[in-house]
Amino acid sequence: MAGLERLGDGSLKGLLEALLLVSDDSVSATDLAKATGAAPGDVASALAELSAEYADANRGFQLREVAGGWRLFTHPAFHDQVADYVLSWDQRRLSQAALETLAVVAYHQPVSRDGVRAVRGVNSDGVIASLREKGLVREVGRDAEHGQAVLFGTTRAFLERFGLRSIHDLPPLEDFAPDEQSKRFIRERLSGRSLESTLEEASDDIDDERDLLGDGPDAGEAVAEAGPEAAGGGRGDE
Repeated sequence: MAGLERLGDGSLKGLLEALLLVSDDSVSATDLAKATGAAPGDVASALAELSAEYADANRGFQLREVAGGWRLFTHPAFHDQVADYVLSWDQRRLSQAALETLAVVAYHQPVSRDGVRAVRGVNSDGVIASLREKGLVREVGRDAEHGQAVLFGTTRAFLERFGLRSIHDLPPLEDFAPDEQSKRFIRERLSGRSLESTLEEASDDIDDERDLLGDGPDAGEAVAEAGPEAAGGGRGDE
């Protein structure tokens, strides 16, 4: 095969590729059919064709059927280079986006992706994935009240990196608030009362929350205070 097939706008294969790229785990043809609105048989055929096309074209990635679903993998021929590259991420200083996201998880764990997005005001899925790859964040359960959403918490590696004996050694987040109003907001946020409200009311209050904390140090600085050697540049929101 000389090259991959050129896909037209709105093609099923193109949509499946996009969905698979943002999926952390293998996804069944049935779930992909629900997401695309296509017939399960058509989705299964398209996935099989994509898998064969990638293999024939000898691309750097492969589409495999594993654990009852489909998932993109790097080509085995590049395993050593990919492994070295991924391991090198641990030597990079955390970006501001990573620090902010890690702070939300650390101070409000267990927390879902939607919970992190509600606090930061931006989609943080890529940053969470990067933090998981670095071993700083892990899956700790599911939220039965919000569609079995994955809940995240910090790891032992997080404690080691920031020099903490336990999560209880995190500096009080209120110490970083610029005024009493911000302190009240933080207390409510950490109590869990306002998070559920934020998720239900969606984006209406995101701008207000960001403005409220915009003039003072944010949660990311609190984590940096616990381990200043981890702060600094690196990969941004991915």
